[in-house]
Amino acid sequence: MSNEHDEPGNMRIDVDLVRQLAAVLDETKLTEIEVEDGERRVRVAREVMIAPQMMQAAPMANMAPALTNAAPAPAEVGAPAPNPAANAVRSPMVGTVYLSAEPGSKAFVSPGQKVQAGDTLLIVEAMKVMNPILAPSAGTVGAIMVENGQPVEFDQPLVVVE
Repeated sequence: MSNEHDEPGNMRIDVDLVRQLAAVLDETKLTEIEVEDGERRVRVAREVMIAPQMMQAAPMANMAPALTNAAPAPAEVGAPAPNPAANAVRSPMVGTVYLSAEPGSKAFVSPGQKVQAGDTLLIVEAMKVMNPILAPSAGTVGAIMVENGQPVEFDQPLVVVE
């Protein structure tokens, strides 16, 4: 007696594996995970919804330590707090960020540097593919909000171009 899922070309779904991967997502706060075993590949992902009041606080938490130690500029009473991530170039994918083309080489950009539209700001590696992240417009690099080799999430602020 043959099961239709056992025929060549059909994939048998291991529900327990999917549940285990979903539990790993919960434990690690990741948004997706993928495992491969021979020809079988399983990817479990979830869409993360962020409450509007949390969206302004989240970019500050992702800033590099050197930036969080900077003395805050005096603000006028009643003026809204500046949001450095308002002009941020955000990660288009989950991956690992690299600030230079290869280890030990000069970073693509540094704070205060002028950039043109299309200049490479950094690289996000995803699934062994190096994806250059380009400046969307001409401006000045205000801040680099990630560290070399840091894992990044989708839509995470990476570089502020003012």
